[in-house]
Amino acid sequence: MSSDDKYHSDTEDSGVDKVPHSGPLSSEPSNKRVPRKIARFSVPETSSSKDDESCVEITLDIRDDSVAVHGVKDSNGGDLGEDSELSLLAKGLEKKSSMAIRNASANVRQVGHELKRLTSFSKKPARFDRTKSAAVHALKGLKFISKTDGGHGWAAVEKRFDEIAASNNGVLPRSEFGKCIGMESKEFAGQLFFALARKRNIVGDSIDEDQLKEFWGQISDQSFDARLQIFFDMVDKDADGRLTEEEVREIISLSATANKLKNIQEKAGEYAALIMEEYKDDQGYIMLDSLETLLLQARNQLVSGDSRYLSLTQSQKHEPTHDHNPVKRFYNDTKYFLQDNWERAWVMALWIGVMCGLFTYKYIEYRRREDVFKVMGHCVCFAKGAAETLKFNMALILLPVCRNTITWLRNRKRLGVVVPFDDNLNFHQVIAVAISIGVGIHGISHLACDFPRLLHATPDEYKPMVQYFGEQPKSYWHFVKHVEGVTGIVMVVLMAIAFTLAAPCLRRGNMKLPKPKPLNKLTGFNAFWYSHHLFVVVYTLLFVHGIKLVLTKKWYKKTTWMYLAVPVILYSSERLTRLLRSRIKVAVKIQEAVVHPEKVLALRMSKPGGFIYKSGQYMFVNCPKVSPVEWHPFSITSCPGDDYLSVHIRELGDWTGQIRNLFSEVCKQHADGESDRSQRNKIPNFPRVLIDGPYGAPAQDYRKYEVVLLVGLGIGATPMISIVKDIVNNITAMEDEESSALENGNGAPNSKKGENFNTKKAYFYWVTREPDSFDWFKGIMNEVAEMDHNHVIELHNHCTSVYEEGDARSALIFMLQSLNHAKNGVDIVSGTRVKSHFAKPDWHKVYKQIAVNHNNSRVGVFYCGGAPALTKELRQLASYFSHETSTNTKFDFHKENF
Repeated sequence: MSSDDKYHSDTEDSGVDKVPHSGPLSSEPSNKRVPRKIARFSVPETSSSKDDESCVEITLDIRDDSVAVHGVKDSNGGDLGEDSELSLLAKGLEKKSSMAIRNASANVRQVGHELKRLTSFSKKPARFDRTKSAAVHALKGLKFISKTDGGHGWAAVEKRFDEIAASNNGVLPRSEFGKCIGMESKEFAGQLFFALARKRNIVGDSIDEDQLKEFWGQISDQSFDARLQIFFDMVDKDADGRLTEEEVREIISLSATANKLKNIQEKAGEYAALIMEEYKDDQGYIMLDSLETLLLQARNQLVSGDSRYLSLTQSQKHEPTHDHNPVKRFYNDTKYFLQDNWERAWVMALWIGVMCGLFTYKYIEYRRREDVFKVMGHCVCFAKGAAETLKFNMALILLPVCRNTITWLRNRKRLGVVVPFDDNLNFHQVIAVAISIGVGIHGISHLACDFPRLLHATPDEYKPMVQYFGEQPKSYWHFVKHVEGVTGIVMVVLMAIAFTLAAPCLRRGNMKLPKPKPLNKLTGFNAFWYSHHLFVVVYTLLFVHGIKLVLTKKWYKKTTWMYLAVPVILYSSERLTRLLRSRIKVAVKIQEAVVHPEKVLALRMSKPGGFIYKSGQYMFVNCPKVSPVEWHPFSITSCPGDDYLSVHIRELGDWTGQIRNLFSEVCKQHADGESDRSQRNKIPNFPRVLIDGPYGAPAQDYRKYEVVLLVGLGIGATPMISIVKDIVNNITAMEDEESSALENGNGAPNSKKGENFNTKKAYFYWVTREPDSFDWFKGIMNEVAEMDHNHVIELHNHCTSVYEEGDARSALIFMLQSLNHAKNGVDIVSGTRVKSHFAKPDWHKVYKQIAVNHNNSRVGVFYCGGAPALTKELRQLASYFSHETSTNTKFDFHKENF
């Protein structure tokens, strides 16, 4: 064959005579035997010389309305009919046509082009090209054991076998198979056991160590074909080499159970029919080759969708700019820290400077008082210096929790640039730590130093102290029994209680105290809330303690009241304003209540007149029927453009559990009474709810960024949902205004709506363990997907309860997801138009993608959730990609605090 003819084809009948491929073929029906045609195509060997060639001989049955493959042989005449990959190729050629075939040359040329496309391999044709980068990635999937490399995990499996077999007569029962190999899903492990045992004709529900090692060898085999065969055997329960619709339904149900997907389990029959419709053969079965295509194409679609991003990120320079000089590295780290935290740095520096100044001032003052210093020495200087910082901090600690004032100040743009109002609660906690240190220094200096020196002073040394303490005391009781001693001790006890119950582990209810039962009430938000209101008693005692100072007699030098007057008045005014506003001005009517099965209550209420808020803000909710004094903060999930307010309340403590149960009971009674026609259209008699707000939050500032990354963890998605909806509404409104302005010939729109709205792109990541959580905002997600015509918002739902992509336990779920989303446009996990992802996001990859896509931009990262580890990771990545890579993208991290 000449080099000019890279591919040459001819046709032969089954005998010896050659039949030209350009000859006519009658299109009329005929009962005569149709001759068998042979097509030979040469395939160049990529690894051989140019003169070598390899041929594949395909024998075809060409009939009036179809082309069927009769046989496949190599260039030497060897039969390749049993080759699995060539069988896949052959089946791909058997495509029936609804129209009669009019001439043989057209048919043979069509088959020739198809063969040329599909036989671009070295020695064997393959139906699914495994050499492509996306396919190579897909072939890494279908793993039964995570993080296992061949037999490296056998030692741990063998150890668990010995432990289990010791109590089971030296064998491993099927019920313990999953535990032994490290597979959490017991049902899935049981079916895997049956498949492996059935293949080896093992009868019974137990295996010995040698059989387990053989099982393990196949399970941990890194070959995709081996893993594919195991999976096929799991589905093919009758071992007939083909899959029925019932078998597919059973494996779907099993996979859904392993991944805790109740909605898929309930629709297993429907999804099985969908798979059969797409991949069954003419006999109505799914064969091994079809299962391979189904598995690989699903993962191939995922990787192919990201191929543009992958090639783009690899071509960009974003390597870390490490410096091996430790001095220079320390300098750079310090510089980057100050660049990211300069607002916090100057506030902390000012605060520490004021405390140091006050401490030094009082220390020097008492160091110069010879009568006092001569007896008590430096102890009294330390005690009074610490007391001065205590007065300052006890006044300052009230300001960060003046929510109305903070919200008002936050809206002053120039002030918000230099003052980190997002950290008001963090600053509150830092001040509390400083108070604890001050109390320690003040108390220890008095009890362990001042009082012993007074007790053991000589009469001459003590003489100057008589005017302060009277006759020289003989015991500690003399100092404790007076007003200043009693008030001091009581304040320390009350503050210790409040500070302890405010610890995150107790406030969030993560730590369960032992019996007796009443001790359990000392954890949770209620214990924190009530104990914090002991501050009323503490501040009263502090006033008294400051007035009864022993070593100071002049009233104007008793400065405690001077420190506390303004903050206490401001805070009291705030609380009074909140109380009046919630009961008088802000009266709301519950329009709808939805009780979700994941312990979440969604409330939709009327929007009071004058209630102006921004997306990302929150408000306090009170239900007098649950508790007339408790107010709890919740993010507003509606957006400013809505004519209603909505919040989503998750049961995390006593109050949230009680309000959910209360509304659940009302909804149940209404549902039971719907049989009465007169009650059908009536709104249920919901309990009375009061609100107070809105209050500022970090997420409300998203508008100043052109690009935003929104991250919600579980119920932490609530403020982000409002922002997502607000972005779509604003962009839609701005587009409408521009269109109207152009139609009217006015040029640019005159509206000021877009002046403060700079966001052009948003990435929203919602990470949750429970698949049913997506029901909370299903309507909003679909609405955003439908309205966002310009793809301004990228929605990413991550369900971490589903095993990661590539795990055999989620393989069928993933292929179902791809198939159903491609055909119906609906995700099977979330039930929305937004396709869900499995496992946690790769945050490094997320940041990298945004950095590449938005070079020279400043990105606002807003996170709401309760995982400290994720907070740390997101903050570190923001700093890393802002400073330690060669990209010019800057990330500003903001954490939601209540």
